[in-house]
Amino acid sequence: MIFNTGAALLDAIVLAVVSRDAKGTYGYRITQDVRQIIDVSESTLYPVLRRLQKDHCLEVYDMEYGGRNRRYYKLTERGDAQLRLYCAEWKIYSGKISSVLEGRVAV
Repeated sequence: MIFNTGAALLDAIVLAVVSRDAKGTYGYRITQDVRQIIDVSESTLYPVLRRLQKDHCLEVYDMEYGGRNRRYYKLTERGDAQLRLYCAEWKIYSGKISSVLEGRVAV
């Protein structure tokens, strides 16, 4: 993608990916799912996950898988509210951008 991905957009994408499973999902799966949407490295995503946890948007728990612990991330109520806000803002923002790019609105 040639457009810059701001922190808020990356947060929104991560929250949306995590929200797909009510039980939560693990870090590697999150990175793979996000990479299907935007080109981003694991070294970029893990700090985002930690920040969203610190901001109480995600809760974290460990579960054994194949003899090893796997860290899972689950959306909190605050994270769900934040995701809804991002979705509402995205609809407005993307609608305006599309209108300009498609020539429906003069600037």
